[in-house]
Amino acid sequence: QVQLVESGGGLVQPGGSLRLSCAASGSSFSIYYMRWYRQAPGKQRELVAGISSGGGTNYADSVKGRFTISRDNAKKMVYLQMDSLKPEDTAVYYCKGPTAWGQGTQVTVSS
Repeated sequence: QVQLVESGGGLVQPGGSLRLSCAASGSSFSIYYMRWYRQAPGKQRELVAGISSGGGTNYADSVKGRFTISRDNAKKMVYLQMDSLKPEDTAVYYCKGPTAWGQGTQVTVSS
């Protein structure tokens, strides 16, 4: 059973950048499709980005061109580089494996 731990959240001004990290355990990490989700207050959790074992990526329309998902299979890490952040990106961001969820990391975009 894979376990996931996110880090890298914080407070940033509009237009700024943050890089989220997700550390995974488990011997089969390299074959997993990995995803980042987010949940804003009062809203449903939504898919932000996904990355296949081979590095193929998918993004929600709302973050295309601003966010970049990547992975390092040797380090068992998944990253989410977030640029040109907007107040509407404020949410708790979660890393997800095949079944496991991380605990989430808060991202707040505000001046």
